[in-house]
Amino acid sequence: MKCQSPKCNNPATVHLTEIIGGEKREKHLCEECAAGEGITTGKTPVSLNEWLQNFVMQQSGAAAAKTGEMVCGSCGMTFAEFRQRGLLGCPACYKAFEQVLMPLISRAHGNATHHVGKVPSTMDKTQRRQYELVDLRRRLRDAVATEQYEQAAQLRDRISELEN
Repeated sequence: MKCQSPKCNNPATVHLTEIIGGEKREKHLCEECAAGEGITTGKTPVSLNEWLQNFVMQQSGAAAAKTGEMVCGSCGMTFAEFRQRGLLGCPACYKAFEQVLMPLISRAHGNATHHVGKVPSTMDKTQRRQYELVDLRRRLRDAVATEQYEQAAQLRDRISELEN
């Protein structure tokens, strides 16, 4: 949609709806024409990366004050660097910053802190059992192929238990 200002041909990015005397009036303007008419959006577009960085900084801000300058012993990344970048330096960072990261991870994953598989929580018992059987059979084939016979026997017993 184009800007409705007579002297402009830019795309409209500001859409204003007013109801005056029971009559609905819409204006579609570009940012410049809207500003010229005294209409401000108050916000500038934020990239997803910037939004995620802000989220991490807000969520971990209080904890950062408690942690001081935590440093990963493996890669040397500080917690302040993590907060700034939004990315960890290496796998050891998870352990080094565990105290502060666990509440973030928990909040982001609905209070879960450990991977529980790809089975939806809404799946009924029969479906869960079938899914587990498929997984166990795959693991049994892998154990036999790598000659891990004790593990294979345990998996075989678990499969028998589920099938009965």
